Amino acid sequence: MSFLIRRTASFKQGEKMKTYCLEVSGDFACFTRPEMKVERVSYDLITPSSARAVFESILWKPAIRWHVNKIEVLKPIRWVSIRRNEVGKVISIDSAKSAMNKGSGTLGLNIEDERQQRAGLFLRDVAYRIHAHFELLPNAGDNNTPGKFLDMFERRAETGQCVNQPYLGCREFACDFRLIDTTQPQASPIAETRDLGWMLHDMDYRNTADPQPRFFRAELKGGVLQVPRWNSEEVRG
Repeated sequence: MSFLIRRTASFKQGEKMKTYCLEVSGDFACFTRPEMKVERVSYDLITPSSARAVFESILWKPAIRWHVNKIEVLKPIRWVSIRRNEVGKVISIDSAKSAMNKGSGTLGLNIEDERQQRAGLFLRDVAYRIHAHFELLPNAGDNNTPGKFLDMFERRAETGQCVNQPYLGCREFACDFRLIDTTQPQASPIAETRDLGWMLHDMDYRNTADPQPRFFRAELKGGVLQVPRWNSEEVRG
């Protein structure tokens, strides 16, 4: 996989952390709507949580948290219906515990017996520009500074390094990425404005035993989706 990398020149203003812009693209994408129970149906474009995961695939550290500011849609929104095989169940925790206590038992899962075919409505031929910055968490420690992580991210992005291959909603939908210099002319986003309805912003993990989804009213204006801050009144549980 080839990477065209260019350093961004969007420096922090005052106390605002430096903002980076990644352009990502792929043949297929699926950002599953949670209200769909069985069939996989994607949102119209990448969600903030999936966009955040792309940045985390390049640099993830416990001391920082990425925040997505803006998403630009670069290609027309197109759909494709695909039927694919899925595994219909997961290994039972109770069965695993029982086997551990007895010292014997079946811990595996025969996918041939549990295979199911499900239809999905996915996106095809997608491309986005994602603008994001990270914040340094309060428990980061004295040895962790913003400059340290800025240098790490730039170095990793420039060499095409990543913790895991970034993907577009589903791991089988891998994507290419490149770092954008926002001071240089770029292709305009699509000229489309539409109400996208309620979209998943991210999961609230403050209660780790029972994480809760949080949503916001998404509106695409001139091909650009402005993402509200996590703690803003626009984001609701």
